[in-house]
Amino acid sequence: MNFSNRLKELRLASGLSQKELGNLIGSTYSAICYWENGINEPKISYLIALCRVFNVSADYLLGLSDVI
Repeated sequence: MNFSNRLKELRLASGLSQKELGNLIGSTYSAICYWENGINEPKISYLIALCRVFNVSADYLLGLSDVI
């Protein structure tokens, strides 16, 4: 599974909208949409924020590991 899929899966499992997630990490809903659709990738600062929000490792979020 790749980053886009993992991000969407985690967001939906957490019951967050793209706008809510964007607000939590200081980004926009359109950026979240682009990341989930594989159009863009987040800066490292957003990646760290996403890991903190979902309490997962960067390796898991990036699809490099299946261990949360």
